[in-house]
Amino acid sequence: MKDEIQKQLATARRNQILEAAARVFAQKGFHLATTKDIAKEAGIAEGTIYNYFENKTALLLGIFDMMTEVARQSEDFSKIAPTDFRSFLKAYLRQPLMALKGENFQLFRVIISEIMVNAELRELYYQKVLEPTLAMAETIFQQWADQQVVKPVNLTLTVRAISGMLLGLI
Repeated sequence: MKDEIQKQLATARRNQILEAAARVFAQKGFHLATTKDIAKEAGIAEGTIYNYFENKTALLLGIFDMMTEVARQSEDFSKIAPTDFRSFLKAYLRQPLMALKGENFQLFRVIISEIMVNAELRELYYQKVLEPTLAMAETIFQQWADQQVVKPVNLTLTVRAISGMLLGLI
């Protein structure tokens, strides 16, 4: 029972820090923001941040993970009928766009600009966000190709082209 309560408290604290970091990054940008600014915004001691996150890059990746909700995305796609290509494509394209609603767009701009220049963040983004999303989509496309719902073309290239077009649109 205590372990469950401690997990809930840790999750709440982690989310509190991420929400504060999101506000600070959106306001100041990644490079001008400090962990001191984030701690002040969250109403915690600066050292508390490091109990949950290794550095500012980890904070930024945590925010991006929250925005994209890769785990929820997989659940949403699993509910779509295996032959309903149109619904899948609509959901696949809609999900990242919905993540940019409201204040998230300003934050997304900060994240994308940092991904372009920060090799560590770019690699983490690829491993934790992009790769799982692409793998999930490729699996679904392969199932459709096997069922002859879509033509059996280079599915890896097809999924990456669709994702690349979406990122370009954003």
